Order: sequence, then structure tokens, then C-alpha cells
Amino acid sequence: MPVTPAAVSHLQAAGHDAIHASSVGLAQATEPEIIEGARRDGRVVVTANLDYPRLVLLSDAAGPGIVLFRGGSYSDSEMLALLARVLAEVCPLTLDVKMFDEVRVGFPLSAQ
Repeated sequence: MPVTPAAVSHLQAAGHDAIHASSVGLAQATEPEIIEGARRDGRVVVTANLDYPRLVLLSDAAGPGIVLFRGGSYSDSEMLALLARVLAEVCPLTLDVKMFDEVRVGFPLSAQ
């Protein structure tokens, strides 16, 4: 189940710097390439692909962060509502939020 393509515009409308991987030349990229792009750009990947957390763990790197949708088949509106709930919890802890989407989406967690 892919993350809804509406996530990028939804996040941009909420004031986040959201991008789709395809908009930065990563439309045909492998998971490790997406991870490296997100790490390089200080973004977090939002995905429903269960490979991402494992690959980040195996890379023994400090990031990127992952927001993982799992355990269901969500409608676009349900997915956007869940993403809003996650951001409501995470964003107060961060100052600069950028999204990178799978619809590969990500946002950097600042150290502050």
C-alpha cells in the first residue's frame, strides 16, 4: 500500500516543506538510494514500505527518520488523518520540518 500522493500537497498546505522523491530525480530509485537522499537532505521518509526501517537499521547510520504506515489498508483520507496525528505529536519537538515522499515523504528532526 503506497502512501497517498495527496500527502505532499496536504503537508505543503500545512506549512511543511514536502517533496515527492520523483520531484528530485528519485522516481526509479532503490530503497537505499531513497534513504541516502533523505539522509543527505536531512529529511524523514514517510512510507508504507516495511523495508525502510530495516534498511536504516542495517546501515548503522543516525538517520533518516521513518514514519511508517503499517497494519492496514487505509483510504487517502484515513492516511492523511493519521499523518496529521503523527505530526501533531512530532512537530512540537522540531523547529524545521521538511517532507520527502515515497509517495516517499520525509522531514528532518532538528536537534533542538
